[in-house]
Amino acid sequence: MSQAPSSQPQPQPQRTPLFEQHLAADAKIVDFAGWEMPIHYGSQLNEHHQVRNDAGMFDVSHMVVLDLTGDKVTDFLRHLLANDVARAQTPGKALYSCLLNENGGVIDDLIVYFMTDNWYRMVVNAGTRDKDLAWITAQAEGTGVEITERAELAMIAVQGPNARDKAHTALGATIDPARDLKPFFAAECGELYVARTGYTGEDGYEIMVPADQAGATWDALLAAGVKPIGLGARDTLRLEAGMNLYGQDMNEEVSPLEAGLSWTVALKPAEGETTDRDFIGRAALVKQKTAGLVNKLVGLILEDRGVLRAHQKVVTECGEGETTSGTFSPTLGKSIALARVPVAASEQCHVEIRGKQLTARIVKYPFARNGKSLFE
Repeated sequence: MSQAPSSQPQPQPQRTPLFEQHLAADAKIVDFAGWEMPIHYGSQLNEHHQVRNDAGMFDVSHMVVLDLTGDKVTDFLRHLLANDVARAQTPGKALYSCLLNENGGVIDDLIVYFMTDNWYRMVVNAGTRDKDLAWITAQAEGTGVEITERAELAMIAVQGPNARDKAHTALGATIDPARDLKPFFAAECGELYVARTGYTGEDGYEIMVPADQAGATWDALLAAGVKPIGLGARDTLRLEAGMNLYGQDMNEEVSPLEAGLSWTVALKPAEGETTDRDFIGRAALVKQKTAGLVNKLVGLILEDRGVLRAHQKVVTECGEGETTSGTFSPTLGKSIALARVPVAASEQCHVEIRGKQLTARIVKYPFARNGKSLFE
């Protein structure tokens, strides 16, 4: 049955503080999670290689920055997250974690930064903003923890082997406190918050900047030779790096154990503690681990001609699976994918593409590191 058009006005796509910079660079703009964002600036392929070989920058201002504060915020986050913030008690230390439901499914993946004993900063995905905020707010009720969305902050990711050097050239003494940062640490640099993190498999920074300074910061990076990169190349880069994408490689029906994220789950007591930490989803994960996993996340490299995409059937010697993300890899020159397959699957499989079963190799991801392929 057809449905009458809704009389409700459709929400207008949002724009980041860098929208004019994207137009000036001839970006192709698309709707992404309700935001008008650049998919590329002319050539996704060239942009991919730019990040692998030199330095590129991404507008990630659509990501959601939250500040969580209160005397009991550490206890709250130790209960909320699968990873343990007790591991991150040095100012600026970043921790990657999953936000789980009671069944152990992934509500979202995120990064949380330790700021002070009563202040943490969290960055969550744009597409899951509303459900994340609703879930976190509901869990915080009665704890005294305050949750503040920092919508006045923009975010620029500068990535590539030359990214950090060019960022320091562009921004000068402003970001000197970040010069000696170790990976997964951040530093307050005046009004900027600079983290040595990223989503490309390359070195670099993710820089939180006041929205009214975002354009000038972008322009300074551009003048230093950091080229703008769109969301298309961001996806091929993260897939080569073996990094999960929420909504494809994991979701509320998939646990981190079956999404290749066991390393983000802290089941053992923290140093100096004798009892297990009770976090949301823990019981479900323990039950799943005790029973034994049914599926695992693996990498695939297509041996035949074709292109791997999400949701293609994978046939292994011990059962069927499915690709979760797939693309042509500019670094490998071959089609690659992440796939969820039976735990016993190994070596070779077939992927069903347009009615044909094409041969693929099962490998351990990542596919590329430091600008180079990890496979022949």
